[in-house]
Amino acid sequence: MEDLLEAATRFINTTSGHIFLTGKAGTGKTTFLKRLREVTHKSLIVVAPTGIAALNAGGVTIHSQFLLPPVTFLPDRNLSDELLAGGKFLNQNVLARKHPLNSPRKQVLRSIDLLVIDEVSMLRADLLDAIDYRMRAARGNFRQSFGGAQVLFIGDLFQLPPVVRNEEQSVLSQYYKSPWFYEAKALQAESPVYIELDKIFRQQNPVFIDLLNNLRNNIASAEDLALLNEHYKSPEEVSAIKEVITLTTHNYKADELNRKELQRLEKPTHYFEAHVEGDFPQSMYPVAHSIELKEGAQIMFVRNDTSDEKSYYNGKLATVVNINDEEIDIEMAETHQPYTLKRERWENKKYSVNGTTNELDEEMVGSFEQYPIKLAWAITVHKSQGLTFDKAIIDADQAFAGGQVYVALSRLRSLEGLILRSRINASAISTDRQVVEFAKANHRPKELPEVMKNRQRIFLQQVVDTTFDFSNIVKEMNYVQKDQTEELDEETMKPVLVQIVSALEAEMGNTEKFRRQLADLLLKDDYTSLLERLQKGRSYYRVLLSGLLRQLLAHQETIKQLTRVKTYLNQLSELDISLSKKLEELDKASLLTEGILQGNYQFEFETITIQRRQERTDWLTEIQKEVKSTSPKKKKRVARKSKKNKDGLSTFDITLEMFNKGLTMEQIAEERGLVVSTIEGHLGKAVESKRIDIFKFISERDYKEITDAIAQLPEGFISKDLYDAVKGKYSYGKLRAVIAHGRKE
Repeated sequence: MEDLLEAATRFINTTSGHIFLTGKAGTGKTTFLKRLREVTHKSLIVVAPTGIAALNAGGVTIHSQFLLPPVTFLPDRNLSDELLAGGKFLNQNVLARKHPLNSPRKQVLRSIDLLVIDEVSMLRADLLDAIDYRMRAARGNFRQSFGGAQVLFIGDLFQLPPVVRNEEQSVLSQYYKSPWFYEAKALQAESPVYIELDKIFRQQNPVFIDLLNNLRNNIASAEDLALLNEHYKSPEEVSAIKEVITLTTHNYKADELNRKELQRLEKPTHYFEAHVEGDFPQSMYPVAHSIELKEGAQIMFVRNDTSDEKSYYNGKLATVVNINDEEIDIEMAETHQPYTLKRERWENKKYSVNGTTNELDEEMVGSFEQYPIKLAWAITVHKSQGLTFDKAIIDADQAFAGGQVYVALSRLRSLEGLILRSRINASAISTDRQVVEFAKANHRPKELPEVMKNRQRIFLQQVVDTTFDFSNIVKEMNYVQKDQTEELDEETMKPVLVQIVSALEAEMGNTEKFRRQLADLLLKDDYTSLLERLQKGRSYYRVLLSGLLRQLLAHQETIKQLTRVKTYLNQLSELDISLSKKLEELDKASLLTEGILQGNYQFEFETITIQRRQERTDWLTEIQKEVKSTSPKKKKRVARKSKKNKDGLSTFDITLEMFNKGLTMEQIAEERGLVVSTIEGHLGKAVESKRIDIFKFISERDYKEITDAIAQLPEGFISKDLYDAVKGKYSYGKLRAVIAHGRKE
């Protein structure tokens, strides 16, 4: 079996299955996450359960990305009114109705291939099911978990468990066996592939590594406990030890020890305030907004030095030796190397889709600048996750959560650096049995090659089946037409979507036949023919989709000239993303298939991405020139209200007056700088209000054909149904005129 980090990369790049990347403390999970964007061809976002975790992972919080309220989600559409009334619980219906996802976030979720969730040990099953629902709804795909996106879970379940309040426990237990993320309903049909990293970088001593493994797996022996307790020191011995941090179980104990030690220093107090700009919520502060220091204070760095000097790392201890205004001189622990502190900058960001390139962007929305330190005579075990210590005092006397002792001990590089303030007994080192059983059931490294092969086969089947399937786009466009929430001039707008839908529907017979051919070639392992057909399919359908996408972009630019059309523009942006993603799928399909069949897992798509980006930029440049040259030099046209000229005539009146003078619809449109469909819409309204006779607008033969089609439709039909029935032969203006005339008659 190849290196497990390499296997994780291969799984991500060549399958669509969910992955749980786990491993003991110090095995490189964080390093892998930081390199992920460099090794994958997939568009991704990173989320985490808390602000600090999101900041450390270089992502955003789950609640902010998915707009989830801080209440308990229950996967039950039929929740009782009694449960819902209290406001502590919600389900899919309440989430959609009372907390709708806004369009920018929806666009982000549509644009990604991969969702990364870090620090998954803190993620509860109910929260993951809420994420699953948001993803399905945003992507318009309720058939697959997370709307068809791949999910990478990163974390160590043997560390700290998710928090469940007492009032939630009884209700959650009706839906989940335990609160751990893997119990989510979203994962029951498709459980993630389990990859456990086993190479430990933090510890080197095999005796210490074995001891930690025994603690982790609930098999610590009496000999293991005895070995640990050899490092117990009396209070007098502990107080004599310098340059060491205490890991304790509760916040109040850590705060009390830090405060007491700072007060002992008979030096002036200095305060250093953070510089905060933009949106940077307090819950994300990586260090205190106001840092209180004295000369002689023991401090700890809370991030790695990103400069070339690499003078410190996350968890490195030091002592303040001199403070002069804003200058803080320190000495590193152990080496006593002098160093002058520098402020560091943390950035809060959000994900968005770039309106020009339609690619995922990371936008900086706020920043926090402060010295990257905190007082460090003591820290809680919970806050020590991710830190590394050469030496630490561990106070596990009041360990209250499974895994606390393991987390504390695993922060140390070696057993020689362990100092116990209190002896450890067997009751304090238990690990959640459900987690141990889950790991035993899923950790099967010898099976990974075969699992990989099967998942790749499934992925290839998805590629050949879905790349040339345009039904979801048709469905979305039809929904936008029927779900028009703003009073728009439909004659100039909706027909564009109708034309795109008609073009896609006209190809459905061909695409169904083509997809069956591809599936058959894959089934027969006729890879040469398969790749040839994929390339030919790309050439043919790319021309079609490119034309439709350009048409949609032109429509968007036209709509931007209007006011009161925000909802419709958002819907068009979402359709734009769907068409753009389909174009991307077409570009990638043959290269992905060929690479996977040849055993590759690293792909170079930069060239075709740049070409697609340039193509889109060229379209937009041309379209914007066209729109600018054809737009009337007036104020923006306002939907809903009819503008009147200086004689008090509305745009509708002007069209009617010109029509009555004998001008054709084409002549009126050209003279007024409008499109013919708008003129048809005006005349249709004139028929409805009986200001002109219908047969001045439409021939008797056409009238009969339309009324015959109406007779075949069920009661309650809409204009779109009639448009489909006449196969797009007549404009919406003519159809509505006939419908209105029939009602009057």
